[in-house]
Amino acid sequence: MSDKKHLLFELGSEELPPKTLLKLSNTLLYNIVQSLTSAELTFTASKAYATPRRLAVFIENLSANQPDKTVEKRGPAIQAAFAPDGTPSKAALGFALSCGTTFEQLGRLKTDKGEWLSFTEVVKGQATENLVTGIIRKSIAELPIAKRMRWGSSHIEFVRPVHWAFLSYGDKLINAEILGLKAGMTSQGHRFHAPQHITISNSALYADTLYQQGKVIADVEQRKAIIRSAAEQAAAAVKGIAHIEEDLLEEIAALNEWPVPITGTFDPRFLALPAEVLITTMQTNQKYFPVKNADGCLLPYFITFSNIESTRPESIQQGNERVITPRLTDAEFFWNQDRKSSLADHVSSLSSVVFQEKLGTVAEKTERVSKLAEFIATKLNADVTLAKRAAFLAKADLMTNMVGEFGNLQGIMGRYYALADNEPKEVAWAIEEHYFPKQSGSPTASSQIGQIVAIAEKIDTLTGIFSAGLIPTGDKDPYALRRAALGVLRTIIENQLVLNIPELCDFSLGLYTHSFTLAETQSAIITFIFDRLKGYCLDQGYTADEFEAVNAVNPAEPLDFMQRLQAVQAFRQRPEAESLAAANKRIRNMLKKSDAPITDNLAGLPEAIEQQLLAAAQRAASDIAPLLARHDYQATLDRLSHLKNDVDAFFDQVMVMTDDLDLRAKRLGLLSLLSEQFLTCADIAKLQS
Repeated sequence: MSDKKHLLFELGSEELPPKTLLKLSNTLLYNIVQSLTSAELTFTASKAYATPRRLAVFIENLSANQPDKTVEKRGPAIQAAFAPDGTPSKAALGFALSCGTTFEQLGRLKTDKGEWLSFTEVVKGQATENLVTGIIRKSIAELPIAKRMRWGSSHIEFVRPVHWAFLSYGDKLINAEILGLKAGMTSQGHRFHAPQHITISNSALYADTLYQQGKVIADVEQRKAIIRSAAEQAAAAVKGIAHIEEDLLEEIAALNEWPVPITGTFDPRFLALPAEVLITTMQTNQKYFPVKNADGCLLPYFITFSNIESTRPESIQQGNERVITPRLTDAEFFWNQDRKSSLADHVSSLSSVVFQEKLGTVAEKTERVSKLAEFIATKLNADVTLAKRAAFLAKADLMTNMVGEFGNLQGIMGRYYALADNEPKEVAWAIEEHYFPKQSGSPTASSQIGQIVAIAEKIDTLTGIFSAGLIPTGDKDPYALRRAALGVLRTIIENQLVLNIPELCDFSLGLYTHSFTLAETQSAIITFIFDRLKGYCLDQGYTADEFEAVNAVNPAEPLDFMQRLQAVQAFRQRPEAESLAAANKRIRNMLKKSDAPITDNLAGLPEAIEQQLLAAAQRAASDIAPLLARHDYQATLDRLSHLKNDVDAFFDQVMVMTDDLDLRAKRLGLLSLLSEQFLTCADIAKLQS
């Protein structure tokens, strides 16, 4: 008989929160797997299942027992184990007692550090059946539930009231109490189609049993695939293409155990509204998939999913159509009301919205961002007028009815309203793009004016919040400053913009009137931004020592920083890199430790080998000057790598720290010259071998 059997756990409840269902399911699986692994129980596979009314975990071929362990305990040292008369000491007897044995049964442990009394025993592993209940309880208790519920008179807490628990090992019941429920061998099917209890006699067929007897598709990924396919087919039936976003697909899968597609329609007049308004209404409010034509334009259809196979699906369709019509009518009303005023008319209303107590209103922030955008546009030789206008209008749509109802459309509606007001298209697009990148990995602003305003807005937020003393700590970052800093860096780097971070921060800080320590605040902001740059670079595949090599020379421009970093990464692939990195490290240490004076008057070096190195360094200096002027750091390091043989020969044949102080000063001066040449790119001494 095999000593490995399947484990199945299922917890049934009221409908679980759809937006967190997958997270709860994955975390439950992770917690159980980690606990089993920590208990040294082996298994061949694991899988999580989740529906609106259940969380389940299946563990395949789980070992029946923990392995036996040989445990060696070390007692007192031999010299302390015996009394003067040779009898066992109290320490020795106490050690034997703590081990549950007699002194005579103790052994000795001898190492090169000494000899001790010892006791070796075999600890028998516990049976899996005896461990599972505790593991399940612990795994549930550690689920990431923001707010737990209690129900009835019970003190039990969970995300929703629980109704049943299933727990079997080897298809036999494990007697356990989980969240106040006595575990059984039955599950439950679909609330309406199969409300009866369902016996799971073979845990390996758990999903199949629920599907066949309970009208429940237990596998989230299977439901998602079914929903996607059904939505695509339904859209094709009306000569359209389903607009499916992954987040909504996941949410719909979390709302249905037995998804059935329903196609509905709405009045085509609503297609005159911005497409984003219709999509937001359908997706966010109604959980519908919009339908588009082959050109990407919306069609007057939507696809929803019912959790039941109705005998009258047309009634469900009509009900959904009745619900969406007033929502779209409201959106139409907001659009028409907002259009009665220009976007610029809304700017004055921003003075009633406080951005931050010390930093004033959003209107004051707008004024600062406009000045900063002008400064950046001048640096980039961009259109200053367009940059200032875009910054002036960037936050105006926050005061519109549409954005008041649909907050996620901020910026997007600003673009539409700006275009309707005949603002320049560059201004309109910048209004939307100044929020870019919206999240990790999403695109940065594509237009130059959008890039300028995006950087200006984020720099203003960073400098303002830091100057107010609200620096992020740990996981707390209420003003999303980490995201803002990364957004600034990505926008500059990925769009090849030549901008100086300290200059931007200094100009921005100069726009504030409240009291703060300028130098300290600026230093903290720059450190914070370049800390984010390190994370960005590591994500791009650069190593920590490559980053530190560049960071050591304090480049102020992120684009310049990345150009240096690329050069360092390429340089370390050269055969000369390791030797030159070691030489630079040696040079840096010698210069740091030397109390002797250093001279740049290198005439009169006596040894041919040092004269040769000086000449090579002077030629290199002449060669790299034009390369540095055009920021070609890779070519610069390539050229400096040719110094390797001369540097190696110098260290092999020349005594730098000679007793002749004048000569020592010249030789240190030569090494300083070499070091400075490499430091024009990076501190390659930071590279690890």
